Amino acid sequence: MVKSHGSGQDPEVIGLAALGFLAAEPERLVRFLALTGVTLEDLRRRAGEPSLLAAVLDHLLGDESLLFMFAEAEALHPAEVATARRKLPGGEA
Repeated sequence: MVKSHGSGQDPEVIGLAALGFLAAEPERLVRFLALTGVTLEDLRRRAGEPSLLAAVLDHLLGDESLLFMFAEAEALHPAEVATARRKLPGGEA
């Protein structure tokens, strides 16, 4: 399914889409949890929090192949993911 987010997409929406992308494949999710130290309980409790979504986008931005898979799945340019990250806590925006 191709979705069109456009360049003005809310960074939290992109972050939630990225979280869904990771959760759709257990191996992706397990790797995210292992690398970030986030637990499943944390994930359930904080799924919509901007700081957690920032961590999800950081994870994607740190793995180019994963970033490109996500961007393609969501009909985004990879730069839109970086822009969204900058708008979340800890970003440069």
